[in-house]
This record gives sequence, C-alpha cells and structure tokens, in this order.
Amino acid sequence: MPVLREGLRRALLALLLAALPWTAARAEGAIAVIVAPAHAEAHLDPGTLALIYQRKRQYWPDGSRIQPVNLAADHPLRLAFSRAVLGMDPAALESYWNEQYFRGVRPPYVVASSEAMLRFVAETPGSIGYVDACLAGASVAVIGWLDDAGRWHHGRSLPPC
Repeated sequence: MPVLREGLRRALLALLLAALPWTAARAEGAIAVIVAPAHAEAHLDPGTLALIYQRKRQYWPDGSRIQPVNLAADHPLRLAFSRAVLGMDPAALESYWNEQYFRGVRPPYVVASSEAMLRFVAETPGSIGYVDACLAGASVAVIGWLDDAGRWHHGRSLPPC
C-alpha cells in the first residue's frame, strides 16, 4: 500500500508540474552556462550540453573529465535549465536517473545555491554549471547562455542585467 501511495504522489506531482505555465518555473533573466577557467574556450551546442548533463559525454576534448553540477531539484533555475536543455521535467529526470543509477551512471553533483555553484565551478577542474547571468563573475568562464525562451546563445557576452 505505501508503494501505491508513493506512485500516486509522484503521478500527481508530475501532473501538477506539467499544468504549471512555463513562466512559473522559469527564473527571471538569462541563464549563463559556466565552466572552470581552464575550459573557457569550450564551444558547446545545446545537444552537447544535454549529453553532458545526461552523463553521455564525459570528457572534454583535451581528455579531462567533465564534472557537471546542478542546483537543487526544486530550484527555479534548475527547473528552467532542465526543461530548456534536457526537455524534461523533474519527474522524468528522476525516472531517468533511477534507470541510469542501475547501469552504474551517477547523476551530476548537486549544490545548494548559486554561490556554491560559482565556487564549485571555479575550484573544480573540468566542471560545468549554470547560474543567473547577472551572477556570473570573473572566477568562472561563460561559454554561452539561455534566454527567457530557452534559446541557446554561444559566447561570452551576456545580455544586460
């Protein structure tokens, strides 16, 4: 009986999230995709970014390991990033990672805040993450950004805050 309740709870949560308008889970402004400074010259398209966050691409062109990092599952920026890049809502991602875990593939690291994301990416070789574009600073390299509609823009120049 508890398994049935858990399944029902997940199904209701998925329906509720699907019913929310895009803007309810969308963070204000652009999302900057950031990397450790050593990979500032990286050129990624949305498909490659999705492969990295699905752990299907694990190495940078120089052979170093890619270390993707996420914000907490309920963070509005993560919801927007996941929908724009992976095309998945939280319930679908949970199902995906449950399946991958049994294949020996672990999900990206998770940090609690944008400040922790900036610190992790700045200090961890090979890392890649995302923050509100207005928070991206000199300690990390911006390689592209997602606009309010989820469209990818390659390059370091960000829209005004």
